[in-house]
Amino acid sequence: MNKDKRDVVIAGNWKMNMLASEAKAYARDLLAKVPGFSEWCKTVINAPFPLLTAVIDAFSGSGVAVGAQNMSEHSSGAFTGEVSAEQLTDVGVEYVIIGHSERRALYGETDESVNRKTLAALNASLSPIVCVGETLEQRETGITYDLVSLQVKSALFGVSSEQMSKVVIAYEPVWAIGTGKTATPEDAQAVCLEIRSVIGGLYGSDIADATPVLYGGSMNDKNAAELLAMTDIDGGLIGGASLKPESFAVIINAACWE
Repeated sequence: MNKDKRDVVIAGNWKMNMLASEAKAYARDLLAKVPGFSEWCKTVINAPFPLLTAVIDAFSGSGVAVGAQNMSEHSSGAFTGEVSAEQLTDVGVEYVIIGHSERRALYGETDESVNRKTLAALNASLSPIVCVGETLEQRETGITYDLVSLQVKSALFGVSSEQMSKVVIAYEPVWAIGTGKTATPEDAQAVCLEIRSVIGGLYGSDIADATPVLYGGSMNDKNAAELLAMTDIDGGLIGGASLKPESFAVIINAACWE
């Protein structure tokens, strides 16, 4: 596998945090701590729906992309409280997180709904950051590879080879999200390699080589460099550490400039 063929993606997931009034100061602080942003090393801020336009404005012209944390599988209709992919692209959103473990656990999202949202995102020219990962019980049972493989195959069902150029996969072991626990670099690398192997089986080695696979289990400014040094880890889906510009900048710099 050739890591040089892939983009690096550092995606911050603010979850249900921050206010629009804070976005400008956050952007100013982050931009002051990062030398620059490039096409091959992408930084994405995934903000709550009400903050999206404020975050887009705050980072305008910087090279930082903005993403949403969820979206509807439907393009329009009587779905009170939902937001469509077309509405997201209309305000300038470029990425969207699909199937985060919190959405699966708290709101009943399934492999099937993740697939429908992935297809809807791609049809609207959004780049989906598709999340997969196992619980601690599933890991201890020894089914991590089987489960993650099924999640990847299910999420990508019906996705064309051409559409794969916009897909990002994020491996987020559920037991490591927000707990302070992190998979060892070697364990994270092994699962990310399995994900890439599954993509290779579906689409061939060229597309597998080109698809960014991120790690999303409590990556922070202390462990990012070690995780990002792994051959098949192409970036991170960052939760808590993305809320602090100084911590997020360390991760971006480790991925893009060191």
